[in-house]
Amino acid sequence: MAAEMQKFGTSEEDDEEMGMDVKEEDDDDDEDKNIASTVMVDIDGGLASSSSNSQFNHHQQFQDQLTPQGGSRRCRPFEEKERTKLRERQRRAITAKILAGLRRHGNYNLRVRADINDVIAALAREAGWVVLPDGTTFPSRSQGTKAAGGTSTTVLASPSTHMQVQSTPCPTLRGISSGNQSTIEYNASQMKGVFVPSSSPFDISATAHSITSVIVGDGGDAQIDPRTRGSIDTVGNMQVVDIPPKLQERDFAGTSYIPVYVKLPLGVINMKCELADPDGLLNQLRILKSINVDGIVVDCWWGIVEAHAPQEYNWHGYKRLFQIVRELKLKMQVVMSFHECGGNVGDDVCIPLPHWVAEIARSNPDIYFTDRSGRRNPECLSWGVDKERVLRGRTALEVYFDYMRSFRIEFDEYFGDGMISTIEIGLGPCGELRYPSNPVKHGWRYPGVGEFQCYDQYLFKSLRKAAETRGHSFWAQAPDNAGSYNSRPHETGFFCDGGVYDGYYGRFFLTWYSQVLVDHGDRVLYMAELAFEGTCIAAKVSQLLPKPCR
Repeated sequence: MAAEMQKFGTSEEDDEEMGMDVKEEDDDDDEDKNIASTVMVDIDGGLASSSSNSQFNHHQQFQDQLTPQGGSRRCRPFEEKERTKLRERQRRAITAKILAGLRRHGNYNLRVRADINDVIAALAREAGWVVLPDGTTFPSRSQGTKAAGGTSTTVLASPSTHMQVQSTPCPTLRGISSGNQSTIEYNASQMKGVFVPSSSPFDISATAHSITSVIVGDGGDAQIDPRTRGSIDTVGNMQVVDIPPKLQERDFAGTSYIPVYVKLPLGVINMKCELADPDGLLNQLRILKSINVDGIVVDCWWGIVEAHAPQEYNWHGYKRLFQIVRELKLKMQVVMSFHECGGNVGDDVCIPLPHWVAEIARSNPDIYFTDRSGRRNPECLSWGVDKERVLRGRTALEVYFDYMRSFRIEFDEYFGDGMISTIEIGLGPCGELRYPSNPVKHGWRYPGVGEFQCYDQYLFKSLRKAAETRGHSFWAQAPDNAGSYNSRPHETGFFCDGGVYDGYYGRFFLTWYSQVLVDHGDRVLYMAELAFEGTCIAAKVSQLLPKPCR
């Protein structure tokens, strides 16, 4: 006996506490037997009478069996008590291993002397259920009700039972289910040895797909449809077969129609503003039409259309493209792309800003965004030149507006018949309303914080003006402790917990920096409304984490 105790990793110092648990377990067993004797099911499946007199008679008969004629209660033999203690130690050893695994691999917050009830409660909370201190358990409001036909079913078969898993309803049994007093039906003569539990109103699956479990003994077998791809596990001398139910078709009847548009390749129009592969494009568009796609999305690149001289627009390739799309009766979403294509992950073409803009930048590089080290970013124009006449006598806003107005006039017929359903306005790098703070070409790698892009003379002038208006002219500078492109927040004095960002200067600078971005978006979208009056206008806002894009 001592050797067996040592096998399960228990010590003698736990005997006293374990003895109390064993005594409670013995008492519970007696109570369960008394309770079980009060409800009897006849061979035909009917429920025996449960009146108070019948319950008393059953209880009295059960007590007579347990109590000898001398009147004293029968004592359990010493060997049986020792076996009970051994089972208890075995249960405790298994529970200890479960707790250790949950703590180590699942980060479960379980107390040192937790029992199996704590484990069940922790697992229930992990599945989204609410477990009260008294043990009451129910699903949280965030969980949805289980779809019809998706209830998990567990079938227990005796070793001599041969059964086939089918999707047909089970035979019926009449009885009262515990918990919700719902009625279930079965035919005892046909389902002898098989128990099918009723579904509770709170029976909600913790996973996305409900699973039907079949437990078959050594002598039984279960015929599983191979198309269900069920898995079979062995627990002791029982086999557990998990059978996922057939997926139900999703019904979208009554929902709003969602149009589908497919983005064309970035290089569909070459730098000469001609179709790169007319025949291949036509075949691709025919395939899209055959699968009932609503339309296409295409970029109109500023660097192609107005490439050589200010206000000299070449729309030849786009005219040919739009004619093909019209012949196939597809719709279009057109993107006004005022940024550079190329240099980002996934870009397979290179379309820079117009050549005449690059010529201006040679003598005035401050039209581009600039970082703390003085490196320029030619992806797009700095917000600081939105109102500065540095582009051959025009401001950046005027350049954007003239380009959009030329497009609206050139393709007026496509707006009239509704072929052009939406105009998307490019507002920054990759067409998104954001700063180019994370350029891969400058060595940035995720998850670096990036750098502030406000060191060109035009944005610096805006910062100085904002500081003077605030009455703190010495705030007219960017942070010098914000780290580099690949720094982590805790490594910088600006972004760390309790850092400069949360002080008076930090709040001032971040407010100004974000307001410049918002003002740029407002101004460009206002110009777009003037150019495309009556047309749906869209814009892209960057996600929290930068992503590879065009």
